[in-house]
Amino acid sequence: VLYAANVSEDEVANSEDNPFVAKVREFASQEGAEVVPISAKVESEIAELEGEDRAMFLEELGLEFSGLDRLIQAAYRLLGLYTYFTAGVQEVRAWTNRKGMKAPQAAGVIHSDFERGFIRAEVVSYDDLIAGGSMNAVKEQGKLRLEGK
Repeated sequence: VLYAANVSEDEVANSEDNPFVAKVREFASQEGAEVVPISAKVESEIAELEGEDRAMFLEELGLEFSGLDRLIQAAYRLLGLYTYFTAGVQEVRAWTNRKGMKAPQAAGVIHSDFERGFIRAEVVSYDDLIAGGSMNAVKEQGKLRLEGK
């Protein structure tokens, strides 16, 4: 179970001080559940903003991620999901899979032929790719892994 606790705009960055959130957390802890404080008002305002304005707005509120982002991350943890990316010359895609899937099954999510013909995958962490700037740079740094079946 995952609980979303709606808080005021003023409390979204420090919801630990909210006595109602504390009660929800206490109740949730008995179930081993997670609580994600979220401000519907803030989320409504964020939805109307674009990239840089959104980041500035979150920073002004003292938040690193929006409530929606935190809710999605919590749901992924609860459901045992993860995201992996595929990248080509023209397109980058995100794929959702269950934790524990082997590489051939993950490839099968893209297309069943990929699962049947799977040989190996070139794997790099997102953070390493962003820091390196390109697949070639990551390869040169030795941070690329080959994973077989």
